[in-house]
Amino acid sequence: MSLKQPASPTPELVGRYGTDITRMEIPMLGLAGLFDEMATQGWQARDLLVGTGLSPESINNSSVRISHHQKVLLFRNAQRLSRDPLLALRAGQRQRLCDFGVYGYALSSSQNFGQAVSLGIRHIKLAGPVLEKTFRVEGGVAILEGHEVIALGKLLPLVSEFWFSSMQTLIERILDRPFRAYRLLLPYAAPPHAAEYAKVFHCPVEFEAGVIQWQFDPALLDIPCPNANPITADLCLQFCERMLGSLDSDEPEFIKTIRLAHLSGQGRFAGADEMASRLHISKRTLHRRLVFLGVTYQDILDDVRRRLADEYLRNTMLSMDEIAERTGFSDTSNFRKAYRKWTGLSPNEYRRQQQ
Repeated sequence: MSLKQPASPTPELVGRYGTDITRMEIPMLGLAGLFDEMATQGWQARDLLVGTGLSPESINNSSVRISHHQKVLLFRNAQRLSRDPLLALRAGQRQRLCDFGVYGYALSSSQNFGQAVSLGIRHIKLAGPVLEKTFRVEGGVAILEGHEVIALGKLLPLVSEFWFSSMQTLIERILDRPFRAYRLLLPYAAPPHAAEYAKVFHCPVEFEAGVIQWQFDPALLDIPCPNANPITADLCLQFCERMLGSLDSDEPEFIKTIRLAHLSGQGRFAGADEMASRLHISKRTLHRRLVFLGVTYQDILDDVRRRLADEYLRNTMLSMDEIAERTGFSDTSNFRKAYRKWTGLSPNEYRRQQQ
């Protein structure tokens, strides 16, 4: 999909540590509730996406990435267009587990809430938050703390309302029961609709607290998840690990971006032309940058396909036809030939070795 180049980042969109993170691209997860709530107010997706360079079709496209800069523009548009002060709180309450993709299913299939929290924080980048989150237990209190990844200014209340409301909804989906914290601490002044916070979060809310913290009883960490499934959890975790690994490895950022796009493409692998278009560069520039980094586009594509094939052969009972399809081959015989070229083994030989 060809996407327009978004507007240049503004000075306040530089990270807290001086790093320009506005171009970091992340999966487009966890935004469905916002689009749905805006739709009830009569606004279409294209209204919310003005200036972002994203098209309405991108909302449901798993291969599309959104930068922090684009996400902030989206929130700004929502704030500008909506006349409902409860927009963000209501949008968060609309969130569904599937809106967070494999990340959401990984949390839901965890053994207990503590495991879900640990996995969620470790892979928080996959949810693409504008607020960075950390977790700790201190003095007998479990503390989920937020930090501004970028200076949000007047957007902070709306973003906080949306993300904490989304998290409240997601936790209650995971546990299949109400979630009641000790208290929620927020750094900004109480808005006119402050009374609505207690209704959404079921706990006291303290404004102008100087921190962003959600405090709750650590005993809740031992609550079993009703949808716990070790096999599903393991498969989801492996996928999250692969995606996060592509974000956090020592590879150059340019290669990581391409690898992540392939890993989350659900069996569809973009050619160099399409990838260049997504990255807002020419195909020639794409190849030139990769040559400078000592790798070809085909090298990256083959490595991603091989890794996925290894996972399917080692951890599933999928047929060769199914694995070939999920690794981007329309013909099983071509998959077998490619796999032998990559590894020196046939897919069946590798599977037998692993078993």
